Amino acid sequence: MSGLPIDPGVVAHHNEPRAAALAEDYDALGARLARRGIDIAAVTAKVAGFTVAVPSWGVGTGGTRFARFPGEGEPRGIAQKLQDCAVIQQLGRATPRVSLHIPWDRAPAAELRDRAGALGLGFDAMNSNTFQDHPDEPAHRLSYRFGSLSHTDPAVRAQAVAHNVECIEIGRALGSRALTVWIGDGSNFPGQSHMGRAFERYLGAMGEIYAALPEDWRLFSEHKMYEPAFYATVVQDWGTSLLAAQALGPKAACLVDLGHHAPNVNIEMIVSRLAHAGKLGGFHFNDSKYGDDDLDAGAIDPFRLFLVFNELVDLDGPGFDPAYMIDQSHNVTDPIESLIRSADEIRRAYAQALLVDRTALAGFQDDNDPLMASEVLKAGFRADVDPILARARLDAGGAIDPIGAYRVSRYRARVAAERPAVRGGGGGIT
Repeated sequence: MSGLPIDPGVVAHHNEPRAAALAEDYDALGARLARRGIDIAAVTAKVAGFTVAVPSWGVGTGGTRFARFPGEGEPRGIAQKLQDCAVIQQLGRATPRVSLHIPWDRAPAAELRDRAGALGLGFDAMNSNTFQDHPDEPAHRLSYRFGSLSHTDPAVRAQAVAHNVECIEIGRALGSRALTVWIGDGSNFPGQSHMGRAFERYLGAMGEIYAALPEDWRLFSEHKMYEPAFYATVVQDWGTSLLAAQALGPKAACLVDLGHHAPNVNIEMIVSRLAHAGKLGGFHFNDSKYGDDDLDAGAIDPFRLFLVFNELVDLDGPGFDPAYMIDQSHNVTDPIESLIRSADEIRRAYAQALLVDRTALAGFQDDNDPLMASEVLKAGFRADVDPILARARLDAGGAIDPIGAYRVSRYRARVAAERPAVRGGGGGIT
């Protein structure tokens, strides 16, 4: 494809001296797996078929409430965001779809389709934005300072509903088939808001959005424990999200963001419970240490990521189709490198979960043998699946060492020369 942002010759040249070592490592791993009755080619095919969407906003430098330090060559507008997303897909071959955020990514649908198509990209779930005001948008003249879909003022709720319906219409034109709704609604002081009535207002507004969904669409409700409301959020945990999804109907499901829970919460159990209820809609992958840090997936707790995928592999079957997306903030790294690495870590967890001996695991569980059950899981997690990941990338036309190839390409330096520098930000989330 001639429209790729990095010359394919650069990738091929970078792969050439690494191909022989990869073939040797892949064959050696294949022999080890064969002794366990596992076909490495079958595992590689499954890994190659597993993809995860990237967020358009993820290719920009993030920030905190205290400051934002812009990086070189940051994208200005959705056209440049798509170009950066295409680099991630070209090298990693795991991220063929982009999730848009409206109104941040507003542009004519035909223009977006053509530009994405030329870059080999498609579109994933749409994301609405009623957690901040948009003074430059005539349709957003009312403030969301005290909430959006749960606001006490019917006019504010109507404005927020209309925005979500607009996101659905934009998504239909782009080929998307899902809408993710996360709201910042809540309260900062005890007594500020009536918790029951706020939730009822939220359900009523979400019901209007649900009614606007096309037949083949899904509506994802996303929970978050805290922030920007620090006393209580309207959709604070998976239980509230489940209540909403059950009240709305069969096209509604729950989205699990790995960073939206208290430390040490058992997220893999949440996955199991939501799946049991038929309401596991999908994931936003990231990692965290204290709160919603949105660090690179697998950066802090790769074992937890593996345990989530252990549940997903165990649940896999007809009709089981969660949506997968990365949702991270990259404050001190090159966002392209972080997203390449995160997609790779997500695939790593999936590949390791595929290697778990489920027959042996079930036997030890039934025999109440906790040590050996744990050992079976650990055997999958300890497996070095790097050759499988690299082979999946190489066979799809990607890079054996995608971050190394990216640095050799000098893509960041090239776009930094073409894109105006962004000034640093002071206080305030950006």
